[in-house]
Amino acid sequence: MSDKPVVPQDYLSGMKVVDIGDLRIARGKTRRPASACKHRKVVFDDQERRIWCQDCEQEVEPYDAFKVIAEFHYAATARLRRREEELKEASVFQARSRAVKALDEVWRSRNSTPLCPCCDKALLPEDFADGVKSRMDRNLARKMRQRGGE
Repeated sequence: MSDKPVVPQDYLSGMKVVDIGDLRIARGKTRRPASACKHRKVVFDDQERRIWCQDCEQEVEPYDAFKVIAEFHYAATARLRRREEELKEASVFQARSRAVKALDEVWRSRNSTPLCPCCDKALLPEDFADGVKSRMDRNLARKMRQRGGE
């Protein structure tokens, strides 16, 4: 332990000193005012072994530089997840679009009509001319098919 006294310093929001026996810990906020710059253009200088911001030309604390990198990484990961969700939605839409095109192609032919995959009954365009009269939840329909029911 050093016998040096704790030198009180002027912090922006005051200073709190905690005495724990021989150990005194000064708590408070930094003496430096907060910068308006977000330090988005951080430069790591290997020769001078310092980190500084290209926008405001101030030195950046290592913690702050790491935080900028971590936030960028988090945002990039979030963008990739959103993109993955969009691609999944697009593939589902594309599958539905292909199914509609296949049905339409069969209905456009004059001599054939598609059959229901469950009951092998004909699906005629007239059946849907006034819209779809009844419908079922898609997940329920898939579960019923898996069980072997209609």
